Amino acid sequence: MGKYLVPLLAQQGYQIDSVAFDDMATPLPSNVRHIKANAKESGTMQNLLKNGYDGIVDFLIYPTAELVYRLPMLVKNTGHYIYLSSYRIYDNKEHPVKETSPRLIDSSEDVLLKNSDDYCIYKARGENIMRSFAEKNWTIIRPAITYSLMRYQLVTLEAPNTVGRAFAGKEVVLPEQAKNIQATMSWAGDVAKMIAGLLFNEKARGETFTVATAEHHTWGEIADYYKDICNLKAVWVDKKDYIGIICPDPYQINASWQLEYDRLFDRIMDNSKVLQATGMTQADLTKLYDGLAKEIARCPKDHPWPVNARMDEYLQNRKAN
Repeated sequence: MGKYLVPLLAQQGYQIDSVAFDDMATPLPSNVRHIKANAKESGTMQNLLKNGYDGIVDFLIYPTAELVYRLPMLVKNTGHYIYLSSYRIYDNKEHPVKETSPRLIDSSEDVLLKNSDDYCIYKARGENIMRSFAEKNWTIIRPAITYSLMRYQLVTLEAPNTVGRAFAGKEVVLPEQAKNIQATMSWAGDVAKMIAGLLFNEKARGETFTVATAEHHTWGEIADYYKDICNLKAVWVDKKDYIGIICPDPYQINASWQLEYDRLFDRIMDNSKVLQATGMTQADLTKLYDGLAKEIARCPKDHPWPVNARMDEYLQNRKAN
């Protein structure tokens, strides 16, 4: 999202400092300064904040232990702070999903999940902290699955096990329980436009927005999109086999939670609030097939993807049996 947001804000005339581990594409516009740094290193964020930014869009991830230190510092040292939460905070209680829909941290009956530091839980804890501030110079945004260059998701699989395997002529294992579940995937360029429309927007201060498309498809339909675009061949198996490939340690349950408490939920998103605040329309947003085709076409065919040996072994044994 950030790689689309920076040039978009630059076009709008803002003076921008971008901070990331890696280098930005060059040449940069004259009003963009890229700082190659780890903003989580001791003292780095404090030094950055001395620049007196009017606004901060924060893509960093803060587990629970970091929230009470980072969020007050950021909110108190900028004019408008945008906190990146996630649509994964939502429970599966209401469809379509709105900003007021129940959150897992409040409504789940899974005691382990609610007392964990899973992504969906610490993002919601961050939201709770944001709302506790007397200042209302913040905005909470909740993206859905967001794809872009080198980010090609399918159920819980990421690029190495989707496009990477497709380019290598290998099959991909997917959980059959997800095949008919509705999913939402948004193009990062569209989400960047939504964020740019919320930044310094008076309607956004002290508010929460789902920043996503309203388009939705079953995971089976999305797998067919990948097959048509890059010849990805899906093998649908029971979710127990799937999780065994993704994470064989039964006590490391975050991978299972991502599946059970997100990808097996029907994610049909109501984006009317962000569209109204930004003046955008659903017709402005990229169709999923078109966006995937565009971003996959940009992916280098010779990229050195890591090998998923467990998936390879599972498929070999399956064929042998």
